[in-house]
Amino acid sequence: MKKLIGLLPFLYFIYTVSFSQSLFNGENLTGWYMDVPELEKESSLRKPFIVREGMLISLGTPLGHLITEKEFENYRLEVEYRFPGEPGNCGVLVHASSHRFLYDMFPKSIEIQMMHENAGDFWVIGEDIQVPDMEARRGPKENWGVTEGKGRRILNLTDGSEKPLGEWNHMLIECRGDEVKVWVNGDLVNHGFSATATKGKIAIQAEGAEVEFRKLELTKL
Repeated sequence: MKKLIGLLPFLYFIYTVSFSQSLFNGENLTGWYMDVPELEKESSLRKPFIVREGMLISLGTPLGHLITEKEFENYRLEVEYRFPGEPGNCGVLVHASSHRFLYDMFPKSIEIQMMHENAGDFWVIGEDIQVPDMEARRGPKENWGVTEGKGRRILNLTDGSEKPLGEWNHMLIECRGDEVKVWVNGDLVNHGFSATATKGKIAIQAEGAEVEFRKLELTKL
């Protein structure tokens, strides 16, 4: 029995490794593809997603998304990111499906906001999700919706969970069934339920600001 107990940490490590995978290999964008409308109009424009010094970089422009080739469900996604220069906007989209569903740009999905000082907000894009205190966090019920001009933003639970500009942030996103939970640097910043989608692709935004990613690791639940 003592030997078995002593083996538990090792067995847990093996279990975790067996069910975890990095979505980024540190060398190229294998496993991902870009959806960038402006590149279709003008192919000479720079690509907004590159690999630099072992990191995945969203250059911010032209606007678009980097999307996984595979769909995922029931997982935890660890993301380590920072804004190396000016503060700005970005996001991780879960349960992504139809391309360019919103504003001819955003795929149908639930966005986990990474905008500086707003990390952990939900933005619903074609899909929807509920949280406690919906009217306090989303605004008047009659304005709610999942398309253009509707109340799509659901505020996070905390302020001050992000690190100072230029430092690395750790975001953990858990998608389990119809629930989505988000932690930023160890703080639970959002918990939604009754999501209208429970699986889909994962996407990263190019939305105006340069963002560096040094970890994108998915663990199946």
